[in-house]
Amino acid sequence: MHQLLRRFAAILFTTLVAGTASSAAHAQAPKPWQMGLQPAQSPVMAGIHQLNDLVLVIITVITIFVAALLGWVVYRYSAKRNPTPSRTSHNTMLEIAWTLIPVLILVVIAIPSFRLVYFEDRTHEADITIKVVGHQWYWEYDYSDVAKVDFISRMIADEDLKPGQMRLLDVDNQLVVPAGKNVRVLTTSADVIHSFFIPSLGVQRYAIPGRTIETWFKADKPGVFYGECNQICGTNHSQMPIVIHAMAETEFQAWLTTAKTKFADATQAVPAAPVQLAAIQR
Repeated sequence: MHQLLRRFAAILFTTLVAGTASSAAHAQAPKPWQMGLQPAQSPVMAGIHQLNDLVLVIITVITIFVAALLGWVVYRYSAKRNPTPSRTSHNTMLEIAWTLIPVLILVVIAIPSFRLVYFEDRTHEADITIKVVGHQWYWEYDYSDVAKVDFISRMIADEDLKPGQMRLLDVDNQLVVPAGKNVRVLTTSADVIHSFFIPSLGVQRYAIPGRTIETWFKADKPGVFYGECNQICGTNHSQMPIVIHAMAETEFQAWLTTAKTKFADATQAVPAAPVQLAAIQR
């Protein structure tokens, strides 16, 4: 038993140290044993952190208060200390209090929540607009707003992974955007409902057939940000990762020039057979 506890403590310590050491380098990707939100890399995600912290404080206070109240009631009104129970059927002031206080708490939560929903809904000052189309099971990115660039992005199969690439998360063609710029995203789908989800940027929008839904993000600094389709969309749902690469403006313009040539061939948009993971092959 003691040996098992020592092993558990060693594993926990190693995980914490590794997570702390790599937090700066991999803040944009999920980490093993991560319990909280990913560090904010955009104004929207910073707002989500603030709302999450506010709600956490409120529910913590409520939980402590209710637990203390229950403990006091159990102690004070036990059969031993209160052999003759009260016949009180109601208390007007108490009933008003336990009605108004929860309403006030909900108002305190609702105001910043609605403000955040409207803030992340759309931007009126977009520097670039990108159309995102969900397919079974890959993503298509259209830069028609700034250039004739349209390409597809698929997950890299296990056998094709290079050193440093992450299994189930890295893709062959990343969605490249300028850092520090407002990026408008228009999502839709060619088949079933998908979901465009990048946690560290605070982006989550459904891609629905026949509809175009708007959202936006602004990467605070250059980096690579990982996401996933988080709407169950079929057999290979787990094979629809999203990788956003935010570059400095000059680097982005250079990439855009190269992309015009690289993705000029219309066959780039022709879907290929879905990738099959070695672990589930029959």
